[in-house]
Amino acid sequence: MLDISARKLVDPILDKIAVVCIRLKITANAVTLIGFGFGVLACVAVSQGMLIPALVLMSVNRILDGLDGMIARRTVSGQLGGFLDIVCDFLFYSGYVFAFAVYRPEFALWAALLIYSFVATGATFLTYALFLEKNKHSITADPHKKSFFYIGGLAEGTETIAVFAAFTIFADYFPQISAIFAGICWVTALTRIYEGYKLLKNR
Repeated sequence: MLDISARKLVDPILDKIAVVCIRLKITANAVTLIGFGFGVLACVAVSQGMLIPALVLMSVNRILDGLDGMIARRTVSGQLGGFLDIVCDFLFYSGYVFAFAVYRPEFALWAALLIYSFVATGATFLTYALFLEKNKHSITADPHKKSFFYIGGLAEGTETIAVFAAFTIFADYFPQISAIFAGICWVTALTRIYEGYKLLKNR
């Protein structure tokens, strides 16, 4: 829901960094994989209870996740970049939550609930995009170039980053924050299911 507004603030800065990266011959795919490495380190840090380092590493991961897209838009980029970006994002999101279950086993149920909610949003996100592409609909929801049709929702990247930061800083409230965000994820998933139903019911 907040992604487009956030991009208006962040993209001009990332675009300038992207120009420097291109001059240094740093590719979008390299930035994606480096960012994923920081994400893995963030997950490890959480699992060991090192929450402040985890917050820093998670922030770097998210910055690089935005930067790779800016580099890709300025260069000739194939479909591999979009594939890597999506896979790395999903692995990081679920891994970061799973790390809290390792850090505090009493959080395992809430971590499982949140990961289950991510499966719902991820499945509806990807299948809606697949069938929309198959039916030759044009991009209308997002003015930014994507590897495929992008449908938004209440739970998008900006909201996820904010939630991750919240339960990293206020770890004792992980169950409450996870329950609220899981609910938001399910609203997003059910909305996409309804939109998919309207799209495909007469196909």
